[in-house]
Amino acid sequence: MRYNTRPPLLAEISESDLLGYGVPPEWVGDVRAADEDSLLELADQLPGEAAEALLELAVGRIPKPMLPVYASGPPEQHALGVRDSKPNESTGPVLGSDPFEHPDAARRFRTVQDAAELERALDYPWDKWAVFLHPDQRQVVEGDYSGPYRVCGAAGTGKTVVAMHRAVFLARAHPDARVLLTTFSGTLAEFLRTQLRRLIQNEPRLAERVEVEALDTIGERLFQARIGTPKIATRELVRELLKDAARQTQSPHRFSLRFLLGEWENVVDAWQVDSLDSYQNVNRLGRKTRLPLEQRSALWTIFERVKTDLRDRNLVTRADMFSLLAEGFKARGNPPFDFAVVDEAQDIGVAQLRFLAALGGGRPNSLFFVGDLGQRIFRTPFSWKALGVDVRGRSHTLKLSYRTSHQIRMRTDRLLGPELADVDGNVEDRRGTISAFNGEHPAIRIFETESEEHQAVAEWLRERKEEGVASREIGVIVRSANQLDRARAAVRDAELSFKVLDENGGKRKDAVAISTMHLAKGLEYRAVAVMACDDDVIPLPDRIETVAEDSDLEEVYDTERHLLYVACTRAREHLLVTGIGPASEFLDDLCRSKVSPDRSGRPPSHRD
Repeated sequence: MRYNTRPPLLAEISESDLLGYGVPPEWVGDVRAADEDSLLELADQLPGEAAEALLELAVGRIPKPMLPVYASGPPEQHALGVRDSKPNESTGPVLGSDPFEHPDAARRFRTVQDAAELERALDYPWDKWAVFLHPDQRQVVEGDYSGPYRVCGAAGTGKTVVAMHRAVFLARAHPDARVLLTTFSGTLAEFLRTQLRRLIQNEPRLAERVEVEALDTIGERLFQARIGTPKIATRELVRELLKDAARQTQSPHRFSLRFLLGEWENVVDAWQVDSLDSYQNVNRLGRKTRLPLEQRSALWTIFERVKTDLRDRNLVTRADMFSLLAEGFKARGNPPFDFAVVDEAQDIGVAQLRFLAALGGGRPNSLFFVGDLGQRIFRTPFSWKALGVDVRGRSHTLKLSYRTSHQIRMRTDRLLGPELADVDGNVEDRRGTISAFNGEHPAIRIFETESEEHQAVAEWLRERKEEGVASREIGVIVRSANQLDRARAAVRDAELSFKVLDENGGKRKDAVAISTMHLAKGLEYRAVAVMACDDDVIPLPDRIETVAEDSDLEEVYDTERHLLYVACTRAREHLLVTGIGPASEFLDDLCRSKVSPDRSGRPPSHRD
């Protein structure tokens, strides 16, 4: 049963235009009547060029009319796009310019220019030979920008691929330049490093000039080289210092330790507030609890004591580290990198962006960001413009999802709104996004006991293995470390090896990846099981119970929703979501109905 009838997507496209895009005449009527669901079914039956043109039209772009390309020779030559440098009469006529320069050909062919390149291509495993770009993505990658540029898009739209190609493009275009490709986590940085090696494996000198590191790692290394070995204050130590300072202060206050830590991390430390006057005037974006001046004065006595304690111990926070580096770049004008490309940019912090702004120095093309506001799970919102990074008028939204099936994307999009906006007023319009392929419908299954849950997940994992999905292409994801044992039990019951991901990343082994939702950020798998989606797990009760005011609840719920969205969209083809009843209220949004335990194991999603 469908909830509504979606309007036709291409009813306004003329028959002659559709024919020009390669749609066979007998299919034109079906194409013009297709909605978002049926269009993908049609695309599976149409010629490849016509199918791609329809996807372009569906997301609001105007594809180029198809140019006929005639080819002969063995199939392996067609796959590689092998051609002679001279015209070959046996290939038949070619209309217009070189057909291999046409975007449709660029999407499918890798033009080989000489025998040495052909030999390398034939020797390398096909599935690791190259990372391809859609022609529209290539335009973004090779663009010339007067200032910072940002690429956004829903999960699976190729943002990370764009980031990698942008870093390589800059290194090739500027032979003496050093390029930083960075992100917020060690796990994702390792993934980027592996993919980049595949992309530029035949250009070792290029690899020497493109550095891939997590932001914290590169910050610590630069600090050591330019200032000295940093003694970083851990989050646990800062928490204890705040607790002691709050106990010793003479000023009355009613704020919890969690609030104090959040205020320290998101306001005082992040913006490097160094006086009561600065604290009373700082814009507390993302901190919705209102603070009158007298309360700020009371709080400042706590924060000032913590700052003094850190100085006495010769400790710095990571925000201190990035701020000192930024000051050094501005003073000396000798940044270690000419260009910086940042993946998952929505989760970088204030001090990290200040560091990147100083690194870029306002130079054209120096800063390139990719990210998705719908996947922001770590940081409270803040103004990029206030830190000198203004992307207004310099952004692009990707609308075609290559990684996530239509069925998974449609289901997970229910967790988010159609539009998301940042503090500076930049709007990401998620409407019009379409997937490039169909897949299985996601399954949402709720059980009465943990034993029933892990046995069902184990059976699902075994089924994926029997279908040929490799262990390294399977992820099992839970909300936090407290639920990791439930994931381990399921994978053990399936008799599969596994690796529990940690913050340091590491090489991807031939094993099922078990991860928390935070650490799964930026990764992808053919099959994903999201477990332990119980009512008392997500949203996390600890976060809700310590909210100081009702106005802060919205931010908590938003980030918890984003976490579930991130976890589910790690899946390309197969998605299973499970929990113990009563289930998380967010699953009602995924199913559009109240989810209750189903002893038969029949996925509630089938009731859609």
